[in-house]
Amino acid sequence: MKVRAKLNDVTIPLGNTGITFAISENVGDHAGSLRIGKASGEWRPGKTQDGNGHKFKLDELLAVIEEKFPK
Repeated sequence: MKVRAKLNDVTIPLGNTGITFAISENVGDHAGSLRIGKASGEWRPGKTQDGNGHKFKLDELLAVIEEKFPK
């Protein structure tokens, strides 16, 4: 997977719409888009349009990450 964001020592305010990451497979094919907002997010696989993806709350995402990678 490729996620492009090289932001050393940069702060980006999320605002109302959040920030979207374009994620590609290793061969360059578009895998989907991940939008992270202040309290929620959305995974849009493939060419899924805004608002039609898999929505989640950030606390749900953090719970999954903590379960997968415990301290």
